[in-house]
Amino acid sequence: MPNNIENKEPVVIRQDKRIKPDWLKVEIAGGGKYSEMKKLVKEHNLHTICESGKCPNIGECWGVGTATFMIGGNTCTRSCQFCNVATGKGDALDPLEPFKVAQSISIMEVKHAVVTSVDRDDLPDGGAEHWAKTVLEIRKWNPETTLETLIPDFQGKEDQLDKVIEVHPEIVSHNIETVRRLTKMVRIQAKYDRSMDVLKYLRDKGMKTKSGLMLGMGETDDEIRETLEDLRRVGVDIITMGQYLQPTARHLKVDRYVTPEEFEKYKMWGIELGFEYVESGPLIRSSYHAERHLK
Repeated sequence: MPNNIENKEPVVIRQDKRIKPDWLKVEIAGGGKYSEMKKLVKEHNLHTICESGKCPNIGECWGVGTATFMIGGNTCTRSCQFCNVATGKGDALDPLEPFKVAQSISIMEVKHAVVTSVDRDDLPDGGAEHWAKTVLEIRKWNPETTLETLIPDFQGKEDQLDKVIEVHPEIVSHNIETVRRLTKMVRIQAKYDRSMDVLKYLRDKGMKTKSGLMLGMGETDDEIRETLEDLRRVGVDIITMGQYLQPTARHLKVDRYVTPEEFEKYKMWGIELGFEYVESGPLIRSSYHAERHLK
């Protein structure tokens, strides 16, 4: 074997060692409704993205009775470079999962539930029927709870999107995540224009639509502005913008820490462009203040 191959070392993306700025530091959650919900989660072995994703806003969201649940298993068929969910072929869907999620929402007395999922491109319908069953089950057991579904792109297949539309969640969200130029690097199997087409289809079908951007990956101000304009062009009602944080050494490095002042500028852009609701700040995540987006 030639020496240049024999001695070749694997490429490893080094984790960002820079000290996080003060605006990314949060107080440890505790007390009140948060403590009550945390106790319920532990006692009933419930699963929320809030905990598993180590969301910095967990105290605030749980404190007002908002939580995010993930369906479709714990393995994603895609390998986005910002996400820490395991990649591979997913397990068989749990037919009881829709009921389990509905019961979790009931036990936790969640007022506004956000439901998301891994991508299931391995399934004939992309998991769309499972999505519909979950929404219907939540409605059955929690008629007063409002819903946001944070869905994958279903490869742009309208018949699969229709299954979500037919059960009519209050908000349907699909995150564009990044600007056009970086999409191939950040969301390897996704397509910028396909996501825009999905959001347009949802809006044309009468859904209140929402999308999200992670900043600090190397995008420019002009690209952020262009993406916001594209989202408005397809009728997106709500936009969230937050700081990307590298989950492990094998994920994309943070290019920069966007300042609170810059996030405020981007918020003003969103308002000027006509978004119904804009959340923009270093710690903003897709489901942050989700209950307010209905008003």
